[in-house]
Amino acid sequence: MKFVALVSGGKDSFYSVLEAIRQGHELVACGHLAPRRPVRSSTVDSRADEKEEEEEESYMYQTAASETIPTLVEDCLGVPLFIRECQGRSKDTSLVYDHAATSGDSANEEDAAPADPDDEVEDLYLLLKSIKTAHPEITAVTSGAILSTYQRTRIESVCSRLALTPLSYLWRIGPQRSLLQCMLEDGIDAVLVKVASPPGLIPQRHLNKTLAELFYSGHFDRLKERFDFHICGEGGEYETLVLDAPIFKKRLVLDEVQIIDT
Repeated sequence: MKFVALVSGGKDSFYSVLEAIRQGHELVACGHLAPRRPVRSSTVDSRADEKEEEEEESYMYQTAASETIPTLVEDCLGVPLFIRECQGRSKDTSLVYDHAATSGDSANEEDAAPADPDDEVEDLYLLLKSIKTAHPEITAVTSGAILSTYQRTRIESVCSRLALTPLSYLWRIGPQRSLLQCMLEDGIDAVLVKVASPPGLIPQRHLNKTLAELFYSGHFDRLKERFDFHICGEGGEYETLVLDAPIFKKRLVLDEVQIIDT
């Protein structure tokens, strides 16, 4: 099948692309949901709102290092990129997302009205719909979902509406340690771009460190033993940026890195 890849810049989304290509599928394009840009205002209240917007976390999408995506996809991977700025928020936080909860049955599910048009899942729907319009030959979508039922069911819901086949090759494929080791052995070279796991991962000490260094040094294993740390970062412990992979035509080089401790 010809497919579009949902990419965040992290190890999971790009490893999913690698697995899909191994299975004989053809990558046509990539899609990315960029974080919403804060609204600038000079009033005190609006500045408070802006700070809240900047700190808001998506339940669905990685936002760290999003600015590198155009280079990663168009230059390193060498395929067209479609970007949509995320306008919605994580409004429906139930485990299973029902897009048509208030719209009833529809003869054409693609045109069915969403239950909440302001939910961030609808941004994914609009992104994939625009890609499908530009590339009608696409019949499948890859994602890097590993353990998150919340993420997987939302992607499946959107794919169902657009008559696309979801390809989730990493979904519960095995123990996280084994999966991360496979990624590293298969040539996924990535660095940490966000950490949220004190005292195990500290911004000034561990950001911009490679996954290989942290894994093969035993650091992740020690964190797993002491804090029940998710070795693939499925508990939100860290996010990554892929610098190189077997499917890349060029390596991403970071000329300058700024570490921000918030």
